[in-house]
Amino acid sequence: MTDLSQAARNLWGKKETRAGQQLWLPLVAHLIDTKNVINWLFNHWLSESQKNILYINHSEEDTQDLIKFLGYIHDIGKATPAFQTKKSYVNDESLDFDLIEKLIRTGLQGLDSLALSNPQISPHNRAGEAILENFGLNKTVAAIIGAHHGTPENSPRSAKKNLQDYASNYWQTQQPSPAQDKWQGIQKELIAHGLSFTKFANLESIPEINQSQAILLTGLIIMADWIASSEYFNADFNRPMFPTIDIDKSLDDIDLTARFRSAIKTWENEEQWEPKKVSDISKYYLDHWNFTPRDVQNTISQSISEAIDPGIVIIEAPMGIGKTEIALTAAEQLAFRKGENGLFVGLPTQATSNAMFDRVKGWLSVVSAEQNKMLSIKLMHGRAQFNSEFVQLPTAENIGEDNSAVIVNSWFSGKKSILEEFTVGTIDNLLLMGLKQRHLFLKHLGFSNKVVVIDEVHAYDTYMSQYLDKALEWLGAYHVPVIVLSATLPIKRRNQLLEAYSRGRFDSKKFDAPNDWQKNSSYPLMSMLDGQKLVQVANFIKQESKEVTVHRITADETDAVNLILQKIENGGIAGVIVNTVKRAQAFAKLIPKEIPIIVLHSAFLAPDRANIEEELQNTIGKNGQRPNKMIIIGTQVLEQSLDIDFDILFTDIAPIDLILQRTGRIHRHNTCVRPTTLQKTELFVMEATQYGEYKNASNIYENYLLMKTDYFLKDKIILPDDISPLVQLVYATDNDQAVPNISEAKEVFADNQQKSKTKARKFQIDHPYPDETIHGWLERPQLGLDKDDIKSQAAVRDIKETIEVIILKKINQEYYLLDGRKIDDFPENERDKIIAQQILRLPTALTPKWEFDSIIDTLEDLTAKYFPNWQESKWLKGAVALVLDANNSTVFNNWTLDYSSILGLSYHKQSEE
Repeated sequence: MTDLSQAARNLWGKKETRAGQQLWLPLVAHLIDTKNVINWLFNHWLSESQKNILYINHSEEDTQDLIKFLGYIHDIGKATPAFQTKKSYVNDESLDFDLIEKLIRTGLQGLDSLALSNPQISPHNRAGEAILENFGLNKTVAAIIGAHHGTPENSPRSAKKNLQDYASNYWQTQQPSPAQDKWQGIQKELIAHGLSFTKFANLESIPEINQSQAILLTGLIIMADWIASSEYFNADFNRPMFPTIDIDKSLDDIDLTARFRSAIKTWENEEQWEPKKVSDISKYYLDHWNFTPRDVQNTISQSISEAIDPGIVIIEAPMGIGKTEIALTAAEQLAFRKGENGLFVGLPTQATSNAMFDRVKGWLSVVSAEQNKMLSIKLMHGRAQFNSEFVQLPTAENIGEDNSAVIVNSWFSGKKSILEEFTVGTIDNLLLMGLKQRHLFLKHLGFSNKVVVIDEVHAYDTYMSQYLDKALEWLGAYHVPVIVLSATLPIKRRNQLLEAYSRGRFDSKKFDAPNDWQKNSSYPLMSMLDGQKLVQVANFIKQESKEVTVHRITADETDAVNLILQKIENGGIAGVIVNTVKRAQAFAKLIPKEIPIIVLHSAFLAPDRANIEEELQNTIGKNGQRPNKMIIIGTQVLEQSLDIDFDILFTDIAPIDLILQRTGRIHRHNTCVRPTTLQKTELFVMEATQYGEYKNASNIYENYLLMKTDYFLKDKIILPDDISPLVQLVYATDNDQAVPNISEAKEVFADNQQKSKTKARKFQIDHPYPDETIHGWLERPQLGLDKDDIKSQAAVRDIKETIEVIILKKINQEYYLLDGRKIDDFPENERDKIIAQQILRLPTALTPKWEFDSIIDTLEDLTAKYFPNWQESKWLKGAVALVLDANNSTVFNNWTLDYSSILGLSYHKQSEE
């Protein structure tokens, strides 16, 4: 670096005053730090699949040179008067003066008196794009520099126009002058220095790139910049990475090579998965789950192993057949074949994510032991910190001598979470891949190195499906292998999933397929895009069938409870799945006290819900200790992914796919010993006695689907034979003329579907367009989505905004948890974390849209008044409190609220009292 002028060497990239010490970091040091980090990430962190995307039309050498140059040049926009005259955050005038003086002494006269009229109009990312394009860099690459703070310019002309209109921000004066020449000379010098790390002779020789490459490279630069900007690992002053230096020191005092090596050693807390070829499928199942595969499992796994260029794999098979084991085997097969080094498993709810996390963690433990590696996993949903299996995992720095373990890497948090190799979470994380949101590049980077598993795909409504299809397009564009699982998938939806992936992968929804592929109703069925060829496998050994007797009863809760009690008089586990929380609580209140019950729905405190889920698995899960008699009451969460077993089931009417999912929880485990009176498999469908009248269901589900379900539901269901035929009958439209009085409901259904599709497109990113730049890719995002996880989730789920509150109770001026523990009795270092766990999302009925903002304001004011220290806590900052009385009750916005660890939160209007 001896060839760099003193002016270039004296540019600052960071400045701060900490504990009275004035600190800075020369800009060139940060540029080289970032260049070193991104080069390391390219060689040691990116998957082979990601590299192959970046290699398209370019050699590996060109790609690596481009990446090094981007890492170095990303902050060239800081080499401008607009940036160099910025005040320090703490307004340390002495520090600001000293750094300006360093530049003035190198010939940059007038900086101490420079008063730019609008310096903020040229932020350094925009300035960097403009400077590079002005000196000859093509727009496809220059756009990455403009986007490296999370959002690209809306137009290819924006940055260049900014330079023309505000030249003084870039070069000190608006018109040509010696000062302009000086600044341009420094910028050209820095560019030349960056090019010296590559074989590129000049900016014009840097090749253009396509849109997918630009997105991944932007994500990689953001990641590298964040690492290179970390002075200490996770703010731990005992673990330095790229710290600032004393104001009296210079670039010459930094050993940039040693600094980089030490930082990467500190940051690299885990090892990389090396997926293996699955040569012996039976042995793989034995090694990982201690059983030999069933015919369906073996046949599907064998078919995947024979694929040449596997893309999306859709597996339709009965409940309880072992689709999770198929998916995890396929994850290793596809990761090996496609060069991926990670896995994401997405599920509909937090409860199902928790259940799946435990299973993936078990599989990963075997993989870690096989490879003698520390492999890191992340649970991704809003309450992951309350999952005991997740929080008990050791962090990388605390693992000790064990080289083969499943760990947590604390660096991968917040927006960085998806960058972790192994992730399990709610489907929102994947759907957000299609939402215009700042730093979306990171999400695309994180998903592009993974095998993606989508479970319970039938559970996503029309609105969510639009986001899922958009995500599939982009996964196809990145050649990411996708595994889709469902027991009850309509043919039309299967075809849409295949076409969405193909559209992204091949820029066409058409592929080579048998003539009848769009009507294939075989079951079980595997549909796989192998290159542009559709392979469908249905040659499975016929499974043992189970006959389910269906009874239709009224919705009356008292009559239903009397029948339930009669059915389990001699013992047994009865399940009751209803469509609303209020109805679940109403059922629970009618059960005699001597009958043990478990209630599960969304209106529980996070710790209570976690305990309930664990109790469910321990009592009626596989190998659970089943009580003699029990009633399980819950909402839709009981139908999804939870491996539980009922002796008999009562369910509210719902669309046929959901009823079949619920039916799959009856007599699920062959190892259970059942009462003699419950040997038959019986399903009782409530509110199914008066065709077209579904008071408790029509506010949740479309009447069109309920009426068709009611019409086609038989008195007997043969599982698994009837699963696909029944689903297709309800979701097909060519049989509507046979369904009585369906016309009006069909019209409403079609109208609602179209409204959902239109609404979903409002904040979606566009389709992949290889020939486009990234300009405008995130234009007009919905405000606040990049800062608010709840708003983001609402945006991809089409749900109303809700308020999460921390619920405590107050007795004699002292605060307690609802379980009776006094807050002041907790150790100070644990207290805030424990309080933060007492979180619950209020029902939307309590927070109508027109009162939403005022309710939040009221809660924030009360929280600030009674808990002022919360804003200083990393656990409680931004949280709002709702305080109950000694009886766990309060009045809130003209509603009476009561909380019970058995029933959850119940509420009613005061006028109803």
